[in-house]
Amino acid sequence: MNDRDAVLVIGATGTTGRRVTAGLLAEGHPVKAASRGATPVAGARAVRFDWDDPSTWDGALDGADRAYLVPPIGSSDPAAVMLPFLLRAGATGLRRAVLLSSSAIPEGGPAVGRVHRELPSLVGQWAVLRPSWFMQNFTGDAPHARGIRESGAISTATGGGRVAFVDAEDIAAVAVRALTDTRSPDTDLVLTGPQALSYDEVAAVIGQVTGRPVEHRHLTFEELRDRWAAEIPLEFATMLAAMDRAIAAGAEDRTTDTVQRLTGRPPGTFRTFVEREVAPRG
Repeated sequence: MNDRDAVLVIGATGTTGRRVTAGLLAEGHPVKAASRGATPVAGARAVRFDWDDPSTWDGALDGADRAYLVPPIGSSDPAAVMLPFLLRAGATGLRRAVLLSSSAIPEGGPAVGRVHRELPSLVGQWAVLRPSWFMQNFTGDAPHARGIRESGAISTATGGGRVAFVDAEDIAAVAVRALTDTRSPDTDLVLTGPQALSYDEVAAVIGQVTGRPVEHRHLTFEELRDRWAAEIPLEFATMLAAMDRAIAAGAEDRTTDTVQRLTGRPPGTFRTFVEREVAPRG
């Protein structure tokens, strides 16, 4: 594959990255699929990439004029490595970058919010995707999925707050458009599903579709923080618990038309997602 004008996909084997890679390849775009282990991806050129190893950066960037950026997982300060990388990328000819952030993190906010703030000054063409909480949080090895499998319960500190969960398929479809359309978005894009649901309602939908009762266990902020802190650094655990507290206060109770506007089709519903990805897996 010729790397010239390739799209670099960082995190190409992850939840959104593998879907972005598939979408780009389906449209005939050359892709450099970047991951720590340079995992082979059919149709793409696999390259080794590690945010914490700058020696991998130039090889990943070589020949790429666009990039999909997934921040380092679990980092409370991704800007520490992402901003130096973007300075390097600008010097090597990267023209457009699409950054995966979160609806819960504003420009200039914590974690990737600082990268969001600096991105327009580092790359000529850009977009920041700010999806709501992923529907995929209820599948695989995600904590909610484990809770459902192990105890038939989802544990949050969200109270009755609502979230317009979004399918990673829709996030990826928007990312492909942001990366490849002639006109760059040059803005941040809040992505949601079509309906805001409380976790009580989420538990009910999963129970109805799978035929197995699922409970929503209401935790306090402190209880959730301490539960997370048993697995991850306290600073990051506190930030995650604070996001649940913000949901309880209504921060995620909204829907947008972004998926429809950029892809030409409506976002998928939570029930359809459960029927497709949760129920078949038992």
